[in-house]
Amino acid sequence: MARIRVKDLRLRTYIGIKEEEINNKQDVLINLTILYPAVDAVQVNDIEHALNYRTITKAIIQHVEGHRFALLERLTQEILDLVMSHPSVRYAEVEVDKPHALRFAESVSITLAGHR
Repeated sequence: MARIRVKDLRLRTYIGIKEEEINNKQDVLINLTILYPAVDAVQVNDIEHALNYRTITKAIIQHVEGHRFALLERLTQEILDLVMSHPSVRYAEVEVDKPHALRFAESVSITLAGHR
């Protein structure tokens, strides 16, 4: 099993329930962990036999920056759904941080995971 980690993908989107959050884009920080069987990729050394993390990341960027979200939970679930839509993914974990969401806190994050 191969483990792909995408660390600190910083995107801007509309996230929140307060008027200021609804009207202004904010930073979110996304971390992904993806497990998939990489036997063919290791043996053949060809992208056609690997899970293309660039394709997955581009889809996440397009989705996050192109939509509005009230809750971190919803945003996190939609990203997880995008990752899990790839049939070779056996397990995925998505963490979304919202920097400075609380006074005196660096960030607030939600983590969701899925498996098959």
